[in-house]
Amino acid sequence: MAAPDPPHDCPLCPRLVVYRDANRIAHPDWWNAPVPGWGDPAAWLAIVGLAPGVAGANRTGRPFTGDHAGIILYDTLARFGLSRGTFAARADDGLALTGAFITNAVRCVPPENKPVPAEIQTCRQFLVAQLAALPKLEVVLALGAIAHQSAVKALGGRLPKVPFAHGAVHRLHNGVTLVDSYHCSRYNTNTGRLTPAMFDAAFAAAAAARRSG
Repeated sequence: MAAPDPPHDCPLCPRLVVYRDANRIAHPDWWNAPVPGWGDPAAWLAIVGLAPGVAGANRTGRPFTGDHAGIILYDTLARFGLSRGTFAARADDGLALTGAFITNAVRCVPPENKPVPAEIQTCRQFLVAQLAALPKLEVVLALGAIAHQSAVKALGGRLPKVPFAHGAVHRLHNGVTLVDSYHCSRYNTNTGRLTPAMFDAAFAAAAAARRSG
């Protein structure tokens, strides 16, 4: 099995390597590498996003840190008691997650935030390993359709039987429950496709899935 995180100079996706190298030239002080999963190694909840944002996690080196989506996600984690400390949109802000772990379906930033199918498939080995490395994992919260598809496959499910829908709860054969949410991107929140109440409801469904075990 692959390691939970790809190496700093992962060579597996040529298009992403070219984009990474260009960002290293343009922004030499940024992270500009595959972004490792981050959080509580004893987490019961794993949150799976799409990919690092170019000026967010690709800059800071921590998932959902440095862009609009992270503000919403970390505020919600705090309100559900899944973090301690204060989120300041920096990897060194001292924030810690309790009971939660965050990762992405694709670990390198893709051009225009749009990974191609081959890149999603290639990076899935790391998601498989990441989820397997969480011994207390009970619930996976997928943010968006691509994260949902990768999580289903990583957990051994079959997509035709596990369709994506915001708020959907899927109990998979391996005992892990998958909960779906629209991604907390600026576009989704600005257009009202995802409201704070809807995002809270997805987290509440994850918490309820854990309790019902």
